[in-house]
Amino acid sequence: MKDPHHQRVTRVVRGHARRMRHDSTGAEAKMWHVLRNRRLSGFKFRRQVPFRNYILDFACFEPKVVIEIDGSQHAESERDSVRDALLREEGFRVLRYWNNDVLQRSDSVLEDIFAHLHGWK
Repeated sequence: MKDPHHQRVTRVVRGHARRMRHDSTGAEAKMWHVLRNRRLSGFKFRRQVPFRNYILDFACFEPKVVIEIDGSQHAESERDSVRDALLREEGFRVLRYWNNDVLQRSDSVLEDIFAHLHGWK
């Protein structure tokens, strides 16, 4: 059975997400190493997930957490604000981390994600 969000995703977005999986940034690759195969507390994450007209860096559909790893081009991005609002309306919690934090302070980032996954934040 398909995920319900797939019904609203265009082929173009799906193709772009597929390409992005192969062209990860260093920070995304490091994060995926920790999140893949249920390595973080048994939670199932997917990467570069098409969702409507957007691509989510990492998504865990139970308990509805989205993780975005951002570079400076995302600072105060209007498009990101609109997307975050849409995701919140759909019941998702959006966690954003800077590339540098993932690369240099990964333990702190993972502790924060862990706390959100378990409802401690």
